[in-house]
Amino acid sequence: MDINYLVVEGNIGAGKTSLTKMIAKEFGARMLLEGFEDNPFLPKFYQEQDKYAFPLEMSFLADRYNQLNKHIREFELFSSFVISDYYFVKSLIFAQNTLSKDEYKLYHRFFNIIYDRIPKPDLFVYLHVLPENLLKNIRKRGRDYEQGISMKYLSQIEKGYFSFFKQQPDFPIVLIDTNQADFVRHDKDYRKILGIIFDNDHRPGINRFILSE
Repeated sequence: MDINYLVVEGNIGAGKTSLTKMIAKEFGARMLLEGFEDNPFLPKFYQEQDKYAFPLEMSFLADRYNQLNKHIREFELFSSFVISDYYFVKSLIFAQNTLSKDEYKLYHRFFNIIYDRIPKPDLFVYLHVLPENLLKNIRKRGRDYEQGISMKYLSQIEKGYFSFFKQQPDFPIVLIDTNQADFVRHDKDYRKILGIIFDNDHRPGINRFILSE
């Protein structure tokens, strides 16, 4: 299928940024990466979630909007292949699990104002990894502020993504189960993912694939 704007998403530790970088390098694509490591609220949030959840989510909302609005609009002018390791709706999915009821109601109002202005991807790829495997990946990469992430939190984020998928008719969503594969270490697994993404005519809604060894 003809893909100009590709999104690679997934839960924390799923490998979305790694896959984004690999595809961008291979195809010479323009790459949009979320700058979460520069967010000053993130380490504080993992230490005191109730206190820092709202400023964290609002800062992410603003940063994601500014980056996507700037770079995707430029993409429309130059018509090049763009790949991103996040989609704007990620803001809402995480906010559902971090904010209080009143905070979320206010946050949702800001989100709705912005969302319709964000370009929609030609294809949305979601790397599905079980929470227990996500925890292994998180511990392996060793970011100090992530070590307190719980299985429960990862499961809640996963449910948020799946709920979004069920309500999304506007563009194709390719859900790839990568629990039995390692596309970073094994080129054959990476090539299988490329085949799934680029060699199929995906329909709007959920398209499921299992990447086996």
